[in-house]
Amino acid sequence: MAYLPGMNVGGTELHVEDHGHGPPLVMLHGLGSNVEWLRPEIEQLSRIRRVIALDSRGHGRSDRPAAYTLADHVSDVLGVMDALGLERADVMGTSMGSYVAQGVAIRAPQRVSKLVLVVPKASGTTSSVARLIGEHAAELEGKSNDEVLAFIGGLMFAPTTSPEVRARRDQGTQRDMELGLSLTPGQFQAANRALEGFDFRPELPRVTAPTLVISGRHDPLNPPAEGEVIARSIPYARMVVLERSGHLPSLEEPDELVEIIRDFLQQEPAPTS
Repeated sequence: MAYLPGMNVGGTELHVEDHGHGPPLVMLHGLGSNVEWLRPEIEQLSRIRRVIALDSRGHGRSDRPAAYTLADHVSDVLGVMDALGLERADVMGTSMGSYVAQGVAIRAPQRVSKLVLVVPKASGTTSSVARLIGEHAAELEGKSNDEVLAFIGGLMFAPTTSPEVRARRDQGTQRDMELGLSLTPGQFQAANRALEGFDFRPELPRVTAPTLVISGRHDPLNPPAEGEVIARSIPYARMVVLERSGHLPSLEEPDELVEIIRDFLQQEPAPTS
């Protein structure tokens, strides 16, 4: 295991971690998150892959500029691959990370061996979180930023998700606060603005990598219909719906999630021509 803090990519310092051995897998987290939320997947998938996980700009231990774009996130991933001498890699993204992963596979299809998209969508006028906040504006009026995020967080689970599992999200939030990884309201707004007005749908047929799309049946942010759009558009894609998950399958169905991803990564790639 190696921590590569402070990797300078295009003038931005990015926190990068390098775990395990084998074919490289670049792992990308969701909005407002960081590599700590990916820790269970990192620990398990690094048994079969060399896992490179990074805090996206504006998040975690990486630099937090006042403004940036989704295109910047894509450039950062390619810059990290360049810095590590990775000509090709599998790329896995969760939620916001799935948008970045799609951008990488579209901009540089020859550099992505396999693509894993967890709770994804391919377009949006705003971030999914911003949209959900808008839908509950009356209920959230007058609440603090922390109260808003706690409210939205409670909506991300499937109805059958146990209180014990729901509590793990709160524990992760508390961990971020203790480690200084939480975002300020201004930083969270900047992270949301970076996801405004993107639409990969016309370009998805350019993706050449075998692709796995994973959606949660009860996801209020990026429901299965969003994943279906991607699976229909990428030539070598297949989709799995986790029936007991909302937007957080890494907490709700962690064993099933990792097993599906591991099996996909270990399969021989289908011919792409």
